[in-house]
Amino acid sequence: MSVGAGRSTAGVAPAGGGTWTPALIATLALGLAGAAILRLLLLPTEGLPGDLDVFALWTHLLAMGVPLDRIYEHGLSFGPVMAYLFWAIGHLQAAFQTATDAADPTVRIWLKIPASTADIAIALVIAYALKDRPRIAVASALALSFVPVTWYLSAFWGQSESIYTLFGLLAAVLALRGRWALAGVMLGLALGTKPQAIPFVVPLAAYAVARIGVRRAALPVAATAATLVLLWLPFLAAGGPVAYLRSAFAYQGETFAILSLRAWNPWWILQSLATAGDGLLADTGAIVGPLTPRLLGYAAAAVGLALVFVALRRRPTGNALYLALAASVLVAYCLLTAMHERYAYPAVVFLALLLADRRILVAWVVLVVATSANYLAAAPPGGGPGSLVPLGGPVGIVGSLAITCVAVYVLAILVRGTPDRSDEATTTPAIPSA
Repeated sequence: MSVGAGRSTAGVAPAGGGTWTPALIATLALGLAGAAILRLLLLPTEGLPGDLDVFALWTHLLAMGVPLDRIYEHGLSFGPVMAYLFWAIGHLQAAFQTATDAADPTVRIWLKIPASTADIAIALVIAYALKDRPRIAVASALALSFVPVTWYLSAFWGQSESIYTLFGLLAAVLALRGRWALAGVMLGLALGTKPQAIPFVVPLAAYAVARIGVRRAALPVAATAATLVLLWLPFLAAGGPVAYLRSAFAYQGETFAILSLRAWNPWWILQSLATAGDGLLADTGAIVGPLTPRLLGYAAAAVGLALVFVALRRRPTGNALYLALAASVLVAYCLLTAMHERYAYPAVVFLALLLADRRILVAWVVLVVATSANYLAAAPPGGGPGSLVPLGGPVGIVGSLAITCVAVYVLAILVRGTPDRSDEATTTPAIPSA
């Protein structure tokens, strides 16, 4: 699988990998059914009670008649896509008319359904994206469906990372097929779900500029902007966007102004060493003149994302786009402060598209193991942080080093543009430019 082939190719997925036999189709179907059953069993569990209680309260308010455009007055900290989902859930399930927290298993089930459904949808999109190599498509889709990084986050915790990642994945797949306007719409939906989708912008922009030029890249940019405007339109009169930004800045500047919020990255190593354990340090104190850790993180991440942009623009292949998306997520995760442990999730998804490359397979396994351990350390099924897997100390430092090494390794492969010559060398037709 070539990660850095020349500009004359734009691999959607390498060809020549066999045909979709009934056995492969049945394996995929049964495997995804098993993945769905696993999630169904986890839906009633308590997950993260604090977060689920907040989600339940917002849904309750919408179910009880708080106008949709006024929900941001009640501290909603997600984009409008999540506001629409909470509104829909509140009107579909009568339990939210009385439930103000997530103590009721029915409430937890409904709150977790969107993210768990997005999990299965991501697996299907991966199988479709790799459809020209059926065995790899089935193996990659099912591997992603069963690793704890996915089901633990959605069906147990009830977090929404899979929702915006699904939109980002669709944006990439559509861009590879020359569907620029639809790709822009999907990117808009990702950004309208959570701001953690922002790292997707750099690779998708680089790919569009490289494939169709700056002038024609205005089409997906306009589609993204129009999607965001339409998503926010019902909230404008009540000042929803302003309230949302105010809430986001409050979380970033006050509530979560921490070097690392239990995310295993370089900041966690510094924080762990400085506090001799798993204590938390503010990221707003000046350390060099007026420079704070937060500002240093912004600067370092900007450099890393610039490398991603330049590397992908130089070699705009399909596989390189997937790699660049993973690299962008990991750059943000490792270099920005105030990261949560779950924000590395999209990198696991994008790298799953490249598992035929042995180098990526090794990096993916390391990332999955380290990230899964980080989840279990930060929020175990029972007990407080660190009660199942040590959160701080040597374990946290080793986990942080592992994830950081994966980030550096993935970025190095992207920048060098060296293919894995042990894979089948194939060339795919150029992507339409309209």
